[in-house]
Amino acid sequence: MTSAAGDTAYRVLDAGTRAFWRTVGRRVDLDGEHAWLRAPAADTGTIGESWLDAAAASIDGSVDRGTGGGLVPDLGALDGPSFAADSLDPAVRHFYEHTDEWTMDAWSSWSPVFQPGGLLVEHLFGRRLQQLALPVQPLDVSHGIDSEIVAIRGADDVQVWAAWLRRLRRSGQFLFSGAYAVRALPGADRPGIHVTFPLEGGNVQVFLRPWVRDDGALVLTSTRGPFGGHGAYVLVHGRGDDAWAAKVPIHEEFIVFVDDRGDLRTDHELRFGPARALRLHYRMRRGKVGQDGPSTSILTSR
Repeated sequence: MTSAAGDTAYRVLDAGTRAFWRTVGRRVDLDGEHAWLRAPAADTGTIGESWLDAAAASIDGSVDRGTGGGLVPDLGALDGPSFAADSLDPAVRHFYEHTDEWTMDAWSSWSPVFQPGGLLVEHLFGRRLQQLALPVQPLDVSHGIDSEIVAIRGADDVQVWAAWLRRLRRSGQFLFSGAYAVRALPGADRPGIHVTFPLEGGNVQVFLRPWVRDDGALVLTSTRGPFGGHGAYVLVHGRGDDAWAAKVPIHEEFIVFVDDRGDLRTDHELRFGPARALRLHYRMRRGKVGQDGPSTSILTSR
């Protein structure tokens, strides 16, 4: 297939994918009832960090690079019934509030049933778009992953989103490029963590409800339930202010805890409907690469 023919085929694939989500989704009003779904999207082409300037412009803000920071400047913003940030283990809280000071090692284990689908998504979308490109082959990340936190601030200089950019160290290719914020869903008794992965003309969004375990661990869940509740959504923009969104049967759980040796770790489970598709385990340590800290890497096992 020639390059031109390949580009045309991918444009047709992307357009067909957006058409599918418009068909199965519902029309939403991002300036009114469904404002909780307003989040960064990307223009045509490679995603990577291309959406940062547009996201800042949409709030009359700015992109703040090189100053470090965390996914959530203050986890106390999540306080409410059944959650108190002061009850978290100090290391757990420090990771979220100062993420750029930490590095990670990670291991992944795919269900044999879902691994072929992961490979297909990585091949058709992930690597090409440089977004949601979860590695499924061990050698893909053998040289490690670089991680960067970029703050997107409003006109008042307050952080609205934290962009977490993760790249393959060997090639510089993006794996994930997400916007992290605190947001309350309609009718919720307290805010949760809102994660957005910008895509061309839309995005994938995940709303996570936080809990504190008795041992100070942080538990984040995207549960089953009706539209408007915690969970995963695909949003697609149309012409003008038109937009459609669908809640998808993908459910996640993160447990961020300190083990008996004092290491900070995360267990991450992703389910498709009732079936477990992927398990990930992370070990986080203070210190950047080159500053007596470990490199960020993912080790894949089956």
